[in-house]
Amino acid sequence: MTHRDQIVAACDHQLRASTFKDFTINGLQVAGREQVKRVMSGVTACQALLDEAVAWQADMVLVHHGYFWKNEPIAITGMKHRRIKTLMDHDINLVAYHLPLDAHIEMGNNAELAKRLGWKVEGCLDGELGEGLLWSGRLPQPQRIHTLAVQIAGTLQRTPMVIEAENDSDIERIAWCTGGAQDMIAAASEAGAQAFVSGEISERTTHLARELGIHYIAAGHHATERYGVQALGEWLADEYAIEHRFVDIDNPA
Repeated sequence: MTHRDQIVAACDHQLRASTFKDFTINGLQVAGREQVKRVMSGVTACQALLDEAVAWQADMVLVHHGYFWKNEPIAITGMKHRRIKTLMDHDINLVAYHLPLDAHIEMGNNAELAKRLGWKVEGCLDGELGEGLLWSGRLPQPQRIHTLAVQIAGTLQRTPMVIEAENDSDIERIAWCTGGAQDMIAAASEAGAQAFVSGEISERTTHLARELGIHYIAAGHHATERYGVQALGEWLADEYAIEHRFVDIDNPA
């Protein structure tokens, strides 16, 4: 077993959590038992994931989307009460990392997505690698938008929504940011990307893609952010004497 505070401190350090100005608390959000043997990871700390953690007798739940978001109601009632009560009744720790887990150069969501799809990372368009959220690079070989979409669908096991630009030439330069980053499309276009991949799509995104002349692929918020927390959990398992299990709670969004 490993002490909870040692695990949290290691994650904080590895992800450089204190350097990010975020919309939530990064690190320990709900304290449970001090000694940790089993860590269950998942994308979001929803009730279904907590129920799996209880059944597996997990000591810690590690997620990308935790609780206590900026501007959300403070009162612990209703759904929030049920979730937190589940953790406290079973003495389970909740640990969450949001932007630090998007940005990490090796096990972040953007890094892991590029790794799985074979994209060559060249840098970030909004900061240094490890700090920025809008990543850029090149495909292993030029390809058409439909070929890229099929590859993404096969890798993520989710059919993406594709907004095609009028220019149907082969794509070589690509930019991406996992999750809800559709409004970064303008910056991607200005930097010369021929295609931009993110998780979500808004009504305005279609018009931006068409008028900017850049392909847009909405590959799913959940689908694009499965991999960072898995990598972090596996890293913890390698570093410490703990068991790690990732549970993928189905989410088409």
